[in-house]
Amino acid sequence: MNRKQLFKAIKLKRSFLCVGLDSDINKIPKHLLSYEDPIFEFNRQIIDSTHKYTVAYKPNLAFYESMGASGWVSLGKTVEHIRKVSPEVIIIADAKRGDIGNTSALYAKTFFETYDFDAVTLAPYMGLDTVSPFLNYDNKWSIILALTSNKSASDFQYIRDNNNTALYENVLKTAQDWGNTDQIMFVVGATKAEALSEIREIAPDNFLLVPGIGAQGGNLQEVAKYGMNDHCGLLVNSSRGIIYASSESDFAMVAESKTKELQIEMEKYLKEAKLI
Repeated sequence: MNRKQLFKAIKLKRSFLCVGLDSDINKIPKHLLSYEDPIFEFNRQIIDSTHKYTVAYKPNLAFYESMGASGWVSLGKTVEHIRKVSPEVIIIADAKRGDIGNTSALYAKTFFETYDFDAVTLAPYMGLDTVSPFLNYDNKWSIILALTSNKSASDFQYIRDNNNTALYENVLKTAQDWGNTDQIMFVVGATKAEALSEIREIAPDNFLLVPGIGAQGGNLQEVAKYGMNDHCGLLVNSSRGIIYASSESDFAMVAESKTKELQIEMEKYLKEAKLI
């Protein structure tokens, strides 16, 4: 999926919503535990009830890897189901990989060939050597961690060099030279919405994956105001606020309602920006 196709999906769905599939066996509704594959059944019902309103899904790999082989099976079935019911969406592996050489190349093969993801999140600390194997795949995205919303982000990301440039700003500037805007996205936490206007000056054309809406307290209006560009340029993620909105048998119906609320709000901002 390239940038043009992604923007087409945004206009079709009138949404730039990404649903995070942080599917925890200890948090899903208890009645699902009777299924052969509870995690997949949870994901299936979430996907079936929300895909009309979203342009992306983002499984967080830790929740699947922690379950061993069965978790990887659930993950593969989840990706296949998304492809079947909503082939126009982008599927993101939230893996935050950050290695080099053959290891990085095999990570790229894992996510882009074995599991058919469209994109993967990457930690850029080791530089271009981490990202380059992922860039060898056509119509696939490397989503690079730039400015995160966790408390200890300030340990490194805001350190300034002799030119008074913050580390996260150097990441944004340098990574744009590694690939084009059909290959490179950046992660920017929603709780840092006030920084989005400055980020847009550095990276005006790249898509931004923005986590933190909902349970983490991010403000969608501010994200749209400061982060949107002439092709939207945003994928805004909500995870817990959607998938765990109910722990009862109505969880999928409640997830649909929450997703539709966000889609309606996003449609408003897309209209205000004259993008639809």
